[in-house]
Amino acid sequence: MIERDTIFIDGKWVESAGAGTLTVVNPATEEPIATVPRGHAEDVDRAARSAARAFESWSVSTVEERLAVLTRIADILEARAEEVTRTIVSEVGTPVTVARGSQAVAPINDLRIVAAGLRDIVWEERFGDTIVRRIPAGVAAAITPWNGPLRMITLKAGAAIAAGCTMVLKATEVAPLTSFLFAEAAAEAGLPEGVFNLVSGSGPDIGEALVTHPLIDIVSLTGSVRAGSRVMELASRSVKRVALELGGKSANIILEDADLEKAVVDGLTDAFRNSGQVCGGLSRMLVPRRRLAEAEEIAAAKAASYVIGDPFDEATTLGPVVSAVQRDRVRRYIQIGVDEGLRLVAGGLEAPAHLDRGYFVRPTVFTGDNNSRPAREEIFGPVVVLIPFDDTDDAVAIANDSDYGLAGAVWAADPDRARDVARRIRTGRVRINGAPIDMRAPHGGLKLSGIGREMGRYGIEEYLEYQALHG
Repeated sequence: MIERDTIFIDGKWVESAGAGTLTVVNPATEEPIATVPRGHAEDVDRAARSAARAFESWSVSTVEERLAVLTRIADILEARAEEVTRTIVSEVGTPVTVARGSQAVAPINDLRIVAAGLRDIVWEERFGDTIVRRIPAGVAAAITPWNGPLRMITLKAGAAIAAGCTMVLKATEVAPLTSFLFAEAAAEAGLPEGVFNLVSGSGPDIGEALVTHPLIDIVSLTGSVRAGSRVMELASRSVKRVALELGGKSANIILEDADLEKAVVDGLTDAFRNSGQVCGGLSRMLVPRRRLAEAEEIAAAKAASYVIGDPFDEATTLGPVVSAVQRDRVRRYIQIGVDEGLRLVAGGLEAPAHLDRGYFVRPTVFTGDNNSRPAREEIFGPVVVLIPFDDTDDAVAIANDSDYGLAGAVWAADPDRARDVARRIRTGRVRINGAPIDMRAPHGGLKLSGIGREMGRYGIEEYLEYQALHG
């Protein structure tokens, strides 16, 4: 049992002003594995004041100083990569073979990419007698989710630190342990006192105190639409800047001439990663009506191929969802799909027969239309809906008929044709024929998927403002 009994403020580990603790539960065993302090608004005030004091000096630090400290943090986390991996497997349930890359190496790479992105920012330019500068936006608050706990920290903290901002982090209370590892790495790397502060606690207690604190200038949140709407509401009272990444219902368009098997398998692999708990997962698969039966057969075989079980077992390819609440939510949506008359292609409500504990959900595939709730609402679990279309225009219309606009994919024999279709999709990113995501490119969405961008230099720019000096 891990017992974290302090929080990180002004470069020191200090006791929280809050009473009690929050318990972290292993989703594969349903057993408690750790406790962290249940923070208090007084902790937020101390952390915000610390960050505000540190801003005066850190905001005028050099690009070289910021690049060096971010690189040191990345090096320290890399040396602890196996510890990071095992921590996230324990608190999130990501299979260990996947977690080593997506949950441990990827955050380290993100720090290195944002450090390199510092050299791509035009920090100052001149127009006649006028100088236009990029300056830090101020003290930042970051509120991060449980599905990629360290990665969301490195994306937000890395970008804020690179921009010359100071910050207070409220990490997820569901999977908080890697936030403490990041704070340790920041301290070991020599990040000046007060530049990074960590307060653990719940959203209503700590998140809202952060968003409303007068010394906080910018708030970045990754979470649900409900949480993002609440942040916008509270931040608007003091006209704070907000950056929000709020999820998606992303469409995977497979055109008539595409390699159907490759596209279906890749699409399900994307949708089911991290047990479907990914904001940009391709949870709507659009296939030509003539090839629907073939797509269903491929999808059923792929779903059946997953090895569900202990995430520490190297053979496991699908772990649990993160909590009992999440398991019940996903199963509720599966029941809704059945009740609404969707055809069940694979999976279903029943728990895997060989597992008597853990928050496991079978990978599930439906066939239906775009008007069903499972096709329109973010489930955040291993559930995909196959949707037939008649022609390319119909596919584009279905893809864009969503309240969300985060991600998407297009498959076609001709990559140029696929790109032409991708340009018509109203989302923040589109993968062409299974291309990997370049982490230097911006990540973010349209519509209910949020406001702002993360990754690379684009993430840094979210924490910068313009200043004009005339004369």
